[in-house]
Amino acid sequence: MKLSTLRTVGLAAAALAVCAVPASAGTIKIGSLLTMSGSNAPLGENIDKGMKLYMKLNQDKLPAGVKIEIITRDDGGPNAEKARQLAQELIIQEKVQILSGMTFTPNAMAAAPLCTEAKVPMVIMNAATSVITTMSPYIVRLSMTQWQSGLPLGTWAAKTYKTAYIAVSDFGPGLDAKDAFTKGFTDAGGKIVGSVRMPVVNVAFAPFMQQVKAANPEVLFVFVPAGKQATALMKAFGDLGLGKAGIKLIGPGDITTDEELANMGEVSVGVLTVFHYSAAATRPANKAFISAWKKEYGANSVPSFMAVGGWDGMDAIYHAIREQNGRIDPERTMELMKRYKNANSPRGPISIDPETRDIVQTEYLREVRKVGGELVNFEIGTVQTGVKDPWKEINHKK
Repeated sequence: MKLSTLRTVGLAAAALAVCAVPASAGTIKIGSLLTMSGSNAPLGENIDKGMKLYMKLNQDKLPAGVKIEIITRDDGGPNAEKARQLAQELIIQEKVQILSGMTFTPNAMAAAPLCTEAKVPMVIMNAATSVITTMSPYIVRLSMTQWQSGLPLGTWAAKTYKTAYIAVSDFGPGLDAKDAFTKGFTDAGGKIVGSVRMPVVNVAFAPFMQQVKAANPEVLFVFVPAGKQATALMKAFGDLGLGKAGIKLIGPGDITTDEELANMGEVSVGVLTVFHYSAAATRPANKAFISAWKKEYGANSVPSFMAVGGWDGMDAIYHAIREQNGRIDPERTMELMKRYKNANSPRGPISIDPETRDIVQTEYLREVRKVGGELVNFEIGTVQTGVKDPWKEINHKK
C-alpha cells in the first residue's frame, strides 16, 4: 500500500496523535488480528487461547495499576485486503499500541506498511514466511520460519533417503518450505525427483498424491497449512497407499499438529517431522504449560504450536511493558523486543535475533507414535539448538 493512500485515509495523522508521546501507564490496548472463523478457525483460536491463558496466569508480572485490553478482529483466513482493512481499523479507530496475532503470511504482509507508518509494533505469533520481518522495522516474530525446520530436515533426511518428492501449498510459507528442504537435501547429496504446488484452500489432494506415487520417491516432503488441510492430505496419502508403496512422509510440524492427531488417525503413525514444539515434550516448563492448559480448557484439550506462539508472544509483550513501567514507546518497545530472551518457554530456550527480529530456537526430530493409547509427536532428539532463520543467514552473506 502506498503511503499516499494511508495519508488519504488519515492514518498518518492518527498515528502522530497516538505516538507523539509515550502512552501513559494504565490500560494498554493490544490489537489481535487472527483467523477465528471458517475452516482455519482452530488456528486462530489456539493462538487466542495461548494469549489469554498467559494473561490469566501472569497478571502479577505487570506493573502496579497496568491492565491489558485485547481487541480481537477476525480476518476469516488468508485475505490480504480484509487484513489491511482490519489492521487499519485497529490502529486508527481503536488506537492500539501493539498489533499481535497474524495467523497467515498474506495478512501479516498487508499490515506491515501500516505498522511502519503508524509506528505500531507488530508481534507475530504464527505467520512463517521469512521475508515478513524485512517488510517493517516494527515487526518482531515469536513463532518460527519454515527455513528453521525445512533446512535441517533436508540435511537429516539425506542421511537416510536418496530421492525425494516435494508437495507444498502455493503461497509464501509453502515456497519457503520447498526451498529450504531442497537446499538441505541436495547439499547433503539427495536428489529431488519431482515437485508440485497445490492450492492454498479447497484442495482435493488425491490427484497430487497420485503424481507422487507415480514418481515413486523414497520420501515425500509436504507442507500445507496446519489443521484440517493437513488431515485431508494425510487421509489421501493413506487411501492411495503411498505408505504401503514404501514412500515415507516427512515435513515440518505443521503437518502433524498436536491437536489434530486424533483426527488423522493411524495413517499418521510413523510420520517424521522437524519442529520447535511438541505437546508431548517432557521439559518441566512444557509440563507446567500443559497442566495449566488442560485445567483451563478441559482434560481432552491439546494445545498446538500456535498456542505456544500466543503464549510466548504475550511473554515478550509483558517484558516490554515491565521494562517501560507500563508506558509504551514504539522505539523503546522494539529495542526491548530485539533483546528478549526466555530460558523457560514450553518449547525450550528462545530469544530474538536483534539483527533480524526473528526468533532463535531449538529444532527437534519428532515421530508420531501411539503412547498410552493416544497419538503424540514424540521427540526423538534435538536436531539443532540456537537456530536462527537460515534464509536471512544465507542472503546476508550474498
